[in-house]
Amino acid sequence: MRWSLNIAPTRKKKKERKSDRRMRQPHHPFETDPETLRKQVVIETYRSRGPGGQRKNKTETAVRLRHLPSEITVVATEHRTQSQNLKQAFERLRMRLLRLNKPRKRRIPTSTPMKAHARRIEDKKVHSKIKRFRQRPLVDSD
Repeated sequence: MRWSLNIAPTRKKKKERKSDRRMRQPHHPFETDPETLRKQVVIETYRSRGPGGQRKNKTETAVRLRHLPSEITVVATEHRTQSQNLKQAFERLRMRLLRLNKPRKRRIPTSTPMKAHARRIEDKKVHSKIKRFRQRPLVDSD
């Protein structure tokens, strides 16, 4: 008696690349107007590091912005005043969000150039020759 099972062979799933996932996900652009950004941001102030003496050690002039929807953190510590650093930080955040909003171009696969193919084959030949020299020489037992 012969038993037959009608079970289809299971196929392995193709591993999904991060870039493919980004391409397929619907892109929801982040808001970049100042009023909306102020509502979506957590503002933290702290004492900036580095030289500057008493003026820098006493005042909390450094600004850190955390954009909650995109989870981006931006820091500004260049200027002496907190207001200038706040403006700088918002400008940096706006530029980062604009870069994120820009849709990524899809990569067009191209064929390998003949010169690259020939160079790879030549490298393989050189490598195999080096490996052959590493082997022990055959000794005649006469």
